[in-house]
Amino acid sequence: MKRNPVLSSVVVVAMATLFAAAFAASTYAADQNPASNKDGKYFDANGAPTYKIDPDGKVDWHTFSGYIRYSSECLRCHGPDGMGSTEGPALVDAVKSMKFDDFQTIVAQGKKDLGAGQEKVMPPLGLDKNVMCYISDIYIYLKARADGALPRDRPKSHEPQPKSAQDAENSCMGS
Repeated sequence: MKRNPVLSSVVVVAMATLFAAAFAASTYAADQNPASNKDGKYFDANGAPTYKIDPDGKVDWHTFSGYIRYSSECLRCHGPDGMGSTEGPALVDAVKSMKFDDFQTIVAQGKKDLGAGQEKVMPPLGLDKNVMCYISDIYIYLKARADGALPRDRPKSHEPQPKSAQDAENSCMGS
């Protein structure tokens, strides 16, 4: 039987891709586990908010909330799933090396980049409760996307909303 070299190459690439995905999943499990949890909100070793994703893909409430808020408030400029658009950069790329405090500051105060004959402006959103009341959730969602722990599209399932999250939302939104 004669082998098709193109088909053989496709099989090798497919196997390498599957291996890389399995390695990435195991790396996430080993390296991205939250260091602590307070009332259903997870934190990394530095105290920054982070995500928790179960092996079956179930996400914590704050990651899911971040997806909802990102889709409602950020998608129009930064594109679906944080992948960027002609209006705004890919936040998935930016968050890879950005600390939570820096992210929060940029969102609250805005940002202006002038260069190459273009003016890129992120308006300050510090008074927008639909953003700032959920800023850590938005960051958590983008961090999960940036780390490759969460695929594109809506998370398939999530933990229930903790009472502490509902209380914080009511307090922040003034209800």
